[in-house]
Amino acid sequence: MEKTRITVLFDTDGEPPASQDYSRQLQSSDQAEFDVARTLLERGHVVKLVGLRDRLDPLLHAPPGELGEIVFNMTEAFGGRASLDYAVAGVLELLGVPYTGSSPQGLVLTRDKALTKKILRHHDIRVPDFHVFPLGTFERRPSDLRFPLIVKPLSEDASVGIAQASVVKDDEQLRERVEFLHARLRSDVIVEELILGRELYLGVLGGEPTKALPPVEMLFEGLPEESRIATFKAKWSAKYRTTKGIRNVIAENLPPEVLEKLRDVALRAFRVLGLRDYGRIDVRLAPDHEVYVLEANPNPFIARDEDLPNAAQAAGIPYPDFVETIAACALRRGKAGKE
Repeated sequence: MEKTRITVLFDTDGEPPASQDYSRQLQSSDQAEFDVARTLLERGHVVKLVGLRDRLDPLLHAPPGELGEIVFNMTEAFGGRASLDYAVAGVLELLGVPYTGSSPQGLVLTRDKALTKKILRHHDIRVPDFHVFPLGTFERRPSDLRFPLIVKPLSEDASVGIAQASVVKDDEQLRERVEFLHARLRSDVIVEELILGRELYLGVLGGEPTKALPPVEMLFEGLPEESRIATFKAKWSAKYRTTKGIRNVIAENLPPEVLEKLRDVALRAFRVLGLRDYGRIDVRLAPDHEVYVLEANPNPFIARDEDLPNAAQAAGIPYPDFVETIAACALRRGKAGKE
């Protein structure tokens, strides 16, 4: 990739420094934005780091050309609200600045798990049967929705609101969990059939051509089958993962025809959901080798040792090439838009 001026844009927990000076973090932080910035600097690109909290001034008041040729968009929220991630992408669209990752439409669509499933089902991609309970309501469970079920917030990501208690086996447990999430998160709730099988994450990397990466599997060595779900603790608590024997590895022992099916599902889902540059499709592989898409993540973590870069490494794409491939997608769009 040719030498490029790139702004790495990310959201901050607190108010970003007025100077936007992140030289200290660049030396030691293992957060994804600094891994990406260091990698781009090492490849000879001119990199500027810009943090956002709840003010858009660094974007709206930037002098012409200040943001560089592309923005590497690593924001996942605005004002601390993950549901507003699409708004930052929308501002970049309005400014006419090429940026990495999905468009506002893709971000909005994939945040709604029910809408995602409806689109996938329309395109003959398998999803679990499901039902939505809007905030403050609980009607009778549809008779064709079979236990065990798993109860999730409709629009949260990162497994927020998912615990072992999310798996329910009767109507009383179902009501209790739906009402709990309504009260705790003030969110609509989606209830779907629990698909027993292997928990797989299918990475997709844009470029020419778009590639499906080797599947990553979450292994649960210390939990019974119906408890093998990607709860918040299973994803984010190192202590819990160690105690329960949970680890993420490149999936093994998959027959060639199953691997091909997984690649096909990943690429088709990525395309019909309007994702671009990179993303992750979360699936369950049932014992009969049917693939069920659970949800899609348009902006998965891409710190150096996370699942997607590890899958790229397994495909022979080292981390610097992985990062540059994503950046090159935005650069091509920017150049195409000027022609």
